[in-house]
Amino acid sequence: MKVEELNHSDKEEWAKLYRGYAEFYEMEINQDILDTVWSWILTPDIKFYAIGVSSNDGVLIGFMHFREMPSPLRGKLVGFLDDLFVHPNFRGSGAVQSLFKELKSIAKKNNWPYVRWITATDNSRARKVYDQISDPIDFVTYQLQID
Repeated sequence: MKVEELNHSDKEEWAKLYRGYAEFYEMEINQDILDTVWSWILTPDIKFYAIGVSSNDGVLIGFMHFREMPSPLRGKLVGFLDDLFVHPNFRGSGAVQSLFKELKSIAKKNNWPYVRWITATDNSRARKVYDQISDPIDFVTYQLQID
Protein backbone atom coordinates (compact mmCIF):
# COMPACT_ATOMS: atom_id res chain seq x y z
CA MET A 1 0.00 0.00 0.00
CA LYS A 2 1.07 3.53 -0.73
CA VAL A 3 -0.15 6.75 0.94
CA GLU A 4 0.34 10.14 -0.69
CA GLU A 5 -1.35 13.49 -1.27
CA LEU A 6 -4.19 13.41 -3.76
CA ASN A 7 -3.49 15.16 -7.06
CA HIS A 8 -5.37 16.15 -10.23
CA SER A 9 -5.26 12.64 -11.69
CA ASP A 10 -7.01 11.15 -8.63
CA LYS A 11 -10.29 13.04 -9.06
CA GLU A 12 -12.36 10.29 -10.71
CA GLU A 13 -11.34 7.54 -8.27
CA TRP A 14 -11.67 9.93 -5.32
CA ALA A 15 -15.19 10.94 -6.44
CA LYS A 16 -16.30 7.28 -6.49
CA LEU A 17 -14.98 6.80 -2.98
CA TYR A 18 -16.49 10.06 -1.75
CA ARG A 19 -19.88 9.00 -3.09
CA GLY A 20 -19.48 5.80 -1.07
CA TYR A 21 -18.63 7.85 2.01
CA ALA A 22 -21.73 10.01 1.56
CA GLU A 23 -23.87 6.92 1.06
CA PHE A 24 -22.49 5.40 4.27
CA TYR A 25 -23.62 8.49 6.19
CA GLU A 26 -26.88 8.70 4.21
CA MET A 27 -26.02 12.16 2.92
CA GLU A 28 -27.08 13.60 -0.41
CA ILE A 29 -24.17 14.21 -2.74
CA ASN A 30 -24.11 15.89 -6.13
CA GLN A 31 -21.59 17.13 -8.65
CA ASP A 32 -21.55 20.65 -7.17
CA ILE A 33 -20.49 19.27 -3.79
CA LEU A 34 -17.87 17.03 -5.37
CA ASP A 35 -16.46 19.94 -7.39
CA THR A 36 -16.38 22.22 -4.36
CA VAL A 37 -14.60 19.74 -2.10
CA TRP A 38 -12.16 18.85 -4.88
CA SER A 39 -11.37 22.56 -5.36
CA TRP A 40 -10.66 22.90 -1.64
CA ILE A 41 -8.20 20.01 -1.88
CA LEU A 42 -6.30 21.62 -4.75
CA THR A 43 -6.35 25.26 -3.58
CA PRO A 44 -3.13 26.05 -1.69
CA ASP A 45 -4.68 29.04 0.12
CA ILE A 46 -7.20 26.78 1.86
CA LYS A 47 -5.73 24.71 4.68
CA PHE A 48 -7.77 21.64 3.66
CA TYR A 49 -5.84 18.55 2.69
CA ALA A 50 -6.41 15.09 1.31
CA ILE A 51 -4.28 12.00 1.31
CA GLY A 52 -5.13 8.74 -0.35
CA VAL A 53 -4.12 5.14 0.08
CA SER A 54 -3.64 2.98 -2.98
CA SER A 55 -3.62 -0.79 -3.29
CA ASN A 56 -0.55 -2.65 -4.50
CA ASP A 57 -2.12 -2.41 -7.98
CA GLY A 58 -2.08 1.41 -7.75
CA VAL A 59 -5.87 1.79 -7.36
CA LEU A 60 -7.10 4.42 -4.88
CA ILE A 61 -8.90 2.48 -2.14
CA GLY A 62 -9.32 5.11 0.55
CA PHE A 63 -8.85 8.73 1.52
CA MET A 64 -8.61 11.07 4.44
CA HIS A 65 -9.60 14.77 4.46
CA PHE A 66 -8.24 16.98 7.20
CA ARG A 67 -7.57 20.63 7.94
CA GLU A 68 -5.72 23.00 10.17
CA MET A 69 -7.73 24.91 12.77
CA PRO A 70 -6.99 27.18 15.71
CA SER A 71 -7.31 25.91 19.27
CA PRO A 72 -7.82 29.19 21.19
CA LEU A 73 -7.35 27.74 24.69
CA ARG A 74 -4.00 26.32 23.64
CA GLY A 75 -2.96 29.24 21.47
CA LYS A 76 -1.91 26.73 18.83
CA LEU A 77 -2.99 25.40 15.49
CA VAL A 78 -4.19 21.80 15.58
CA GLY A 79 -5.42 19.26 13.07
CA PHE A 80 -9.01 18.23 12.48
CA LEU A 81 -9.85 15.06 10.59
CA ASP A 82 -13.07 15.61 8.64
CA ASP A 83 -13.52 12.51 6.51
CA LEU A 84 -12.04 9.03 6.37
CA PHE A 85 -13.22 6.30 4.03
CA VAL A 86 -11.84 3.00 2.81
CA HIS A 87 -13.60 0.96 0.15
CA PRO A 88 -15.47 -1.91 1.86
CA ASN A 89 -13.42 -4.53 -0.01
CA PHE A 90 -10.24 -3.21 1.63
CA ARG A 91 -11.40 -2.74 5.21
CA GLY A 92 -9.19 -4.67 7.59
CA SER A 93 -6.29 -4.47 5.13
CA GLY A 94 -4.27 -1.96 7.14
CA ALA A 95 -5.29 0.94 4.90
CA VAL A 96 -6.70 2.96 7.81
CA GLN A 97 -3.58 2.46 9.87
CA SER A 98 -1.46 3.57 6.90
CA LEU A 99 -3.52 6.74 6.53
CA PHE A 100 -3.22 7.53 10.24
CA LYS A 101 0.52 6.93 10.16
CA GLU A 102 0.84 9.53 7.39
CA LEU A 103 -1.53 11.92 9.16
CA LYS A 104 0.59 11.70 12.30
CA SER A 105 3.69 12.50 10.25
CA ILE A 106 1.96 15.51 8.67
CA ALA A 107 0.78 16.70 12.09
CA LYS A 108 4.35 16.56 13.41
CA LYS A 109 5.64 18.54 10.41
CA ASN A 110 2.96 21.19 11.04
CA ASN A 111 3.62 21.27 14.82
CA TRP A 112 0.03 20.30 15.58
CA PRO A 113 -0.05 18.94 19.15
CA TYR A 114 -3.00 16.72 18.22
CA VAL A 115 -5.56 15.85 15.57
CA ARG A 116 -9.19 15.64 16.62
CA TRP A 117 -12.13 14.00 14.87
CA ILE A 118 -15.69 12.85 15.43
CA THR A 119 -17.55 9.79 14.23
CA ALA A 120 -21.07 8.48 14.50
CA THR A 121 -21.76 6.72 17.79
CA ASP A 122 -23.05 3.67 15.90
CA ASN A 123 -19.98 3.39 13.66
CA SER A 124 -18.71 0.50 15.75
CA ARG A 125 -16.24 -0.91 13.22
CA ALA A 126 -14.43 2.43 12.89
CA ARG A 127 -14.58 3.04 16.62
CA LYS A 128 -12.77 -0.26 17.29
CA VAL A 129 -9.90 0.93 15.10
CA TYR A 130 -9.91 4.43 16.62
CA ASP A 131 -9.83 2.97 20.13
CA GLN A 132 -6.61 1.16 19.19
CA ILE A 133 -4.80 4.26 17.94
CA SER A 134 -6.22 7.05 20.10
CA ASP A 135 -8.15 7.90 23.23
CA PRO A 136 -11.68 9.30 23.16
CA ILE A 137 -12.23 12.65 24.84
CA ASP A 138 -15.16 13.53 27.05
CA PHE A 139 -17.07 16.04 24.90
CA VAL A 140 -20.51 15.95 23.32
CA THR A 141 -20.93 17.34 19.81
CA TYR A 142 -23.81 19.67 18.95
CA GLN A 143 -24.89 21.12 15.64
CA LEU A 144 -26.86 24.34 15.36
CA GLN A 145 -28.96 24.35 12.19
CA ILE A 146 -29.07 27.70 10.42
CA ASP A 147 -32.16 27.60 8.19
